[in-house]
Amino acid sequence: MTNRTTRVTIGAAVESLMRDGLPVRFTAYDGSSAGDPDAEYGLHLVNQRGLAYLLTAPGDLGLARAYVSGDLEVTGAHPGDPYGPMQLMKSHTKFRAPSPSEALTLVRGLGLSNLRPPAPPPQEHLPRWRRAVEGLRHSMRRDAAVIEHHYDVSNRFYEMVLGPSMTYTCAVFPTEDATLEEAQDNKYDLICRKLDLKPGQRLLDVGCGWGGMVRFAAREYGVKTLGVTLSREQAMWAKEAIDREGLGDLAEVRHSDYRDVLESDFDAVSSIGLTEHIGVRNYPSYFRHLSDRLRPEGRLLNHCITRAHNRKEDTGAFIDRYVFPDGELIGSGTIITAAQDVGLEVQHEENFRMHYAKTLAGWNENLVDHWDECVAEVGEGTARVWGLYMAGSRIAFERNEIQLHHVLATKTTPEGVSGYPLRHEFGV
Repeated sequence: MTNRTTRVTIGAAVESLMRDGLPVRFTAYDGSSAGDPDAEYGLHLVNQRGLAYLLTAPGDLGLARAYVSGDLEVTGAHPGDPYGPMQLMKSHTKFRAPSPSEALTLVRGLGLSNLRPPAPPPQEHLPRWRRAVEGLRHSMRRDAAVIEHHYDVSNRFYEMVLGPSMTYTCAVFPTEDATLEEAQDNKYDLICRKLDLKPGQRLLDVGCGWGGMVRFAAREYGVKTLGVTLSREQAMWAKEAIDREGLGDLAEVRHSDYRDVLESDFDAVSSIGLTEHIGVRNYPSYFRHLSDRLRPEGRLLNHCITRAHNRKEDTGAFIDRYVFPDGELIGSGTIITAAQDVGLEVQHEENFRMHYAKTLAGWNENLVDHWDECVAEVGEGTARVWGLYMAGSRIAFERNEIQLHHVLATKTTPEGVSGYPLRHEFGV
């Protein structure tokens, strides 16, 4: 008896796995389709390599590989901002887990040759288990390697996406209709006020990026500032900006790990978007190091992305391989606990979750507006990574899956003197 395998169209296979149908139109290179023909958005599987990506890496990693490679196209939305279809699919797409026999039938019907994994796109970083060649997780060597993967893409690319402020952290919008640049300036000003900065004081900004906080504090508050970043490209850009603005007598940026800063007696320390990279198990040594840099009664402001809970949860495969290798998030409660456990007195905390959603929408808009230039600068695959990552992150902030918290603390003396007023004076 001959064991014959019935061919299965890709569209039929997709449709069979959807509980409530597809909210988008799906078409494939074999001529098959699924979903509503009149749907606002569509997905088109371009070729067999795209199918192999989906079958060999189920979930967000396979989808990302196919999309970044151009093997999965989205219609009805710009590749620089796929927010619309992503939001719709996240709300209305429910996969049905097939039984083992059904899964085998589907795979055989689609062709067993599609189970041979294609090489990942060049934008993909090594899986976590293979990063040991770069050193232990969150060692200085490995941190430098993963920071280079994310931040040393192209300064010109970041200029187009982030805008004139060159600020790659959550803005704080004073009003609903404020521009992204106004909101970034407002964020820096709020942090300066939270730190109670005064002319002549000394500020350390760890993970300083392109020096936005360093330059703002020096220019607007007359503070002597030192910023450190693990990205060589960021440090070079920041030094040029400092010279361009004539701030060399007040501002300095070093290409350095924050753990290599040994100066102390700073009046204030700001950490804006660094904590996500250091690893939760390193929080005690991180806060201890920053506390040691402060003078008695000095202030620390920690600004970072957090989860909505304090349970350990791995970062998704797409974020870990394409965006923030080795990145870790946890709830604000864990951050506050770690700061308190090294003797810092937490004075104030607040959540800017929806501000980050608005910030990401602005970055997506910038990417769309400069799409051709961005593609020319870094290639379409990398530009697609950024459009996907920013749109997906925006949705996560909107749905309270992740948050953004400020934690303000003082280095209170053994006698209980914090230098903090009875009520904070930085306003809203």
